[in-house]
Amino acid sequence: MRTRGAICAAALLASGMLLTGCERVDGERPESALEFPQPDRPVSGLGSNQFSTETQRDSRGEAAKVMDFAEIEPGMTVADIGAGNGYYTVRLAERVGTEGRVLAQDIDRDALERLGSRVERERLDNVSIKPGDADDPRLPEDSFDRIFLVHMYHEVSEPYAFLWRLWPALAEGGQVVVVDVDRPIDQHGINPLLLLCEFKQVGFELVAFRDAPELAGYYAQFKAADKRPAPSAIEPCRSDQPGGSEGRKSASLPKMKVKT
Repeated sequence: MRTRGAICAAALLASGMLLTGCERVDGERPESALEFPQPDRPVSGLGSNQFSTETQRDSRGEAAKVMDFAEIEPGMTVADIGAGNGYYTVRLAERVGTEGRVLAQDIDRDALERLGSRVERERLDNVSIKPGDADDPRLPEDSFDRIFLVHMYHEVSEPYAFLWRLWPALAEGGQVVVVDVDRPIDQHGINPLLLLCEFKQVGFELVAFRDAPELAGYYAQFKAADKRPAPSAIEPCRSDQPGGSEGRKSASLPKMKVKT
């Protein structure tokens, strides 16, 4: 697949981001995640899956802009992770056309039931639905040209396990698309430097980044690096300021610091 040149990637990755180990905190974790480090940050609660704002989102051209940034074309295979009730799923299905495929995934089984009804009602024959887990998107290997994580990454409670298991799902030339907001995680956002750090530690490379006021946040795009580390070799990221101010320019993002 074609990819565009990195947009301010070098500036972000050279902006003082450093890594460290972190203390483990009490709390129940999936057994399948125990070989991975815990994130040294909070995790957002699950957001609403209601699609009452779809008309408003379309009035801003949200999905169309994201699909244009991601270069979604007819015939592609795309995964929509955290699909909810399907705002992106149905629009991706239209964009990739009858020769393409969309896999909608969520950990919310009720949301998937509602989405299943919608897919059937709208006769979206190129859409499949699959449940995922908090630490595993459960995607088939070597399958996807694009994987969408839109306004959901801050809700991932086991980011290192989740991203590590997502890595093999990309087809050759495939990329991961993230849309999120630069604000504290407890306000349903994530500092973009922390996002970039977590992706890098698991074996991804930044391809493109842009501030995107039209998306009420920012847009980031990643590709798989040549190798991914063993789970035991992953060093967790931390920041003294895990959530930035919404709308902050990339040049003034807070620096990641070492915890000693």
